[in-house]
Amino acid sequence: MTENNRMKEMPVNRLMMRMGLPMILSMALQAVYNIVDSAFVGNMREGGEAALNAMTLAFPVQMLMVALAIGTGVGVNALLARTLGQGNREKAAKVAGNGLFLGAVIYLICLLFGLAGAGAYIASQTADAQVIGMTHDYLFICCTFSFGVVFFSLFEKLLQATGRSLYSTIGQITGAVINIVLDPVMIYGLGPVPELGVRGAAWATVIGQVASAVLLFVFHLRLNREFDRGIRQLKPKTAVIRDIYTIGLPAIIAQALMSVMVYAMNLILKFDAAAQTAYGLFYKVQQFVLFLAFGLRDAITPIVAYGCGMGSRKRVEDGIRYGLFYTAVLMAAGFALTELFPGAFASLFNAGQSRAYFIGAMRVISLSFVFAGINIALQGVYQALGGGMESLVLSLLRQFVIVLPLAYAFSLVVRSGLAGVSLIWWAIPIAEALSCAAGCVLLRRIRRKNFS
Repeated sequence: MTENNRMKEMPVNRLMMRMGLPMILSMALQAVYNIVDSAFVGNMREGGEAALNAMTLAFPVQMLMVALAIGTGVGVNALLARTLGQGNREKAAKVAGNGLFLGAVIYLICLLFGLAGAGAYIASQTADAQVIGMTHDYLFICCTFSFGVVFFSLFEKLLQATGRSLYSTIGQITGAVINIVLDPVMIYGLGPVPELGVRGAAWATVIGQVASAVLLFVFHLRLNREFDRGIRQLKPKTAVIRDIYTIGLPAIIAQALMSVMVYAMNLILKFDAAAQTAYGLFYKVQQFVLFLAFGLRDAITPIVAYGCGMGSRKRVEDGIRYGLFYTAVLMAAGFALTELFPGAFASLFNAGQSRAYFIGAMRVISLSFVFAGINIALQGVYQALGGGMESLVLSLLRQFVIVLPLAYAFSLVVRSGLAGVSLIWWAIPIAEALSCAAGCVLLRRIRRKNFS
């Protein structure tokens, strides 16, 4: 059975498993090497805790770069899958080509920020000279070589849209393994490689990303034959770019809100550097769990979009039902993992003065996982059905409108001495639960809009 026929004929439950498992593995590995980076940096001979704080401060920028790339990729993915479902080969070629053109624009934006904007960004979060220097070194490398993560994200979505998620997983695994192997070599200085500290972590990251992008480019050229991949397809077309961002812009904003949320939380926690570092460390663990939901979402979106393009309500409804069920199961497993082993994670990072705050964050914030996972899956459904506005509303609720005012209010209580820092962590599960309730209402709305 060809990949196109699988998208059209394979039972949705089997297709969800076939596409979802590689994507889940792929996203899990991406989250693992974020954790491994922090673990190696935290165990440096000197300055480990300052280095962890530096990576915490740099993390929102990394997330923002990924947001621009993945959000654009989500638009390309959903539009390409829907166009292929309609059998429009010519438009599919334009969608893919214009997606790659947009990737070049995104890289230039990231490069300019690394050259001109990083200093002011870092100074807004800390006055510690050592942390400022480490953060600047790390961000400069990540921004200068961001073409790796940008084009990896786009080629990944092009392969997923045609049902070839296994190959995107191979590329992700390759980059993750390279990063993990290079981390101790470049951070600690092994063999002929000098000790580079935080800069070594940045170099390991970008080398892994570039290797993944190159490999997925090869897969794209050899395997994606459902549409023309010629250079002329790179010529920007206003109508195609508009269609990509009709779907992708809300996804960019949704991803960018993650960056805004972490940055804002860093500012809220600025009164206590140990709490700030603890939140950054826990966010890496949280990302490991939530990336499982993102991986499954990347299967839900093309399956539901293809079914919508075919006009098959049954395949759309099956995609929604199985997607939500499997997401809830994954998030329940993540909740159990973090509740049972918080001390082990703290020891992995050598959390130091941040250990108690980190364990408290893990105990409280993990209560949000099931709600957060369902919210992520719902956003994949909205994007597949052209519900960009619904996706944006849900993102704003869970990562901005509810959580940040709550966290700030709770921080005032903490700073007055009436409660401990753990009170601030409760803002996150409360926001995810309330947003999940709103997300279910939005799902009924978008179903009526598409199948009334």
